[in-house]
Amino acid sequence: MAGRAEQRTGGNSSGGNGGGIPDGMLIGLLAFLLGLTLLAWTATGLAGLFAHGAWPEGVTLAETPLSMRRLVTAPHDLPAAWPNTPAGELSGYGLFWGLFIGELMVLLVLTVFVLGVVARWRAVRARQRAGRYGGGEADEDAYEDEPVRARQRHEPRRRARRNDAAVPMKHTPADTAPLPRTEAAPAVGSTPGPRAEPTTATTTATGAEAATGPHAERETSPEPSQAPGPAPDPGAPVVPPLPSPRAPVVYGPATTRRPTAVQAIREADGPALVVTSDPTVWAETKDARAKLGPVLVYDPGHLCDTPARLHWSPTAGCEKPDTAAARSAALLAPVRPQARIDAATADTAETLLQCWLHAAAIDGRPFRQVHRWALGGSAHEPVRLLRTHPKAASGLAGLLESALTAHPERREMAKELTVRAFGALSSVHIREACTPNRADSLALESFADEGGTLYVVGEPIEDPRSGPGAMPLLTALAAHVVEHGRRMAARSTDGRLDPPMTLVLDDIAAVAPLPRLPELLANGRATGLPTLALLRSREQARARWPQGV
Repeated sequence: MAGRAEQRTGGNSSGGNGGGIPDGMLIGLLAFLLGLTLLAWTATGLAGLFAHGAWPEGVTLAETPLSMRRLVTAPHDLPAAWPNTPAGELSGYGLFWGLFIGELMVLLVLTVFVLGVVARWRAVRARQRAGRYGGGEADEDAYEDEPVRARQRHEPRRRARRNDAAVPMKHTPADTAPLPRTEAAPAVGSTPGPRAEPTTATTTATGAEAATGPHAERETSPEPSQAPGPAPDPGAPVVPPLPSPRAPVVYGPATTRRPTAVQAIREADGPALVVTSDPTVWAETKDARAKLGPVLVYDPGHLCDTPARLHWSPTAGCEKPDTAAARSAALLAPVRPQARIDAATADTAETLLQCWLHAAAIDGRPFRQVHRWALGGSAHEPVRLLRTHPKAASGLAGLLESALTAHPERREMAKELTVRAFGALSSVHIREACTPNRADSLALESFADEGGTLYVVGEPIEDPRSGPGAMPLLTALAAHVVEHGRRMAARSTDGRLDPPMTLVLDDIAAVAPLPRLPELLANGRATGLPTLALLRSREQARARWPQGV
């Protein structure tokens, strides 16, 4: 045994050190010397080339090691370092050493850059192997190097993912005979043998009924009447408690809403629509979402620090009268009065805007033309388009003309409501956001199929009826994406999106108050549109949606 052990250690038992110089150190030293030789050779030749226009005669790679030895003793005497080269063909020592040090610095920078790229590549590969959240199939070597506490913390999660079946129970010697299927399991303290591990069936809790830490301790601690048994086997798999489902509506300040929104966005497996007033939500999740699909940002107010912003026109898709009607309702939702006495005025404004959107869409007009019509310029031009254009829907021309000619006071109030909704178009950023190109249109229509993410970011406005800002545009785009998801779900075989489109609506009442949010919260999950609405308070929700959320 001693001989074999000595043979494995290299046969060097004297002193205990042994081994000599490592091979890696020798290879590194040789590479370092070779690199210095190449640098000295190229620096001498380039210095002569720059000084006299030709490579010096006799400056060869074979002569460089001896020349370097002479340069160490006399750094300022370059002709003495190269005795076989005419002194007139060599440059001064200043140019030579300048080139030599410059080449050395470039080489060091490139080396550091390559090492950084390799380190980042290895880190990305390690995270991919470890899973999305670092708790999946981690690298075994890294796992063995973790501290004991971290290993114990991750062990239940790792075992639970590997074992989807129920926890196997340990039987006492008295229970070796097979039991019938209908026979109940023996009580924990009924046998004098080793006590079986308690298995707690954790049911799904909601709200305040979710399991807490002290409650879990009461479940796992033995009762006084039970006989104490041996400690549970650490090798047996442990099933962690099931997480409670997130409530569809969360109330709280920004400090509470932000981590909830970030977690929901990171947990979304499929496409996601994110509406928020906090650019930090976009900054903290965009990189993780970019690994799953394209990331689009609709930011008319330029709140996010990015040049890649989505451009979208509210007239898109309004060639269909139903789409134009839904778009007009979404655009006017932030400024629509809640009083019943103003319902007729709001309906007239929606009718006017529906007809204007349809007329602009079929004739290829930009969205700013709708703003001009709302201001009163060329009031009868959309009527003419709806009567003469071959793509115009029947009946809208008469509907628009009747709204413009009947009830002058109601018409003026409806126009004023529409102009108020488009007041932000005086800003250059807002007008630019409403001028799309073909790439933006294709990206918006395909991001859901590609598992992408759309961020709709805007300033929070508590009372938009006086100054809505970009809120009408944000509301219209969010409603358009939700309706697009519903149409995709209706075309699917089972009537729902798979994978689902997650809707994270942070500060939705102050950014983009969707008119159909209550219906979305009630039926969205069934159609593959799980929705999380984060609001400041219940009073804010009741003020925006009196029917309740």
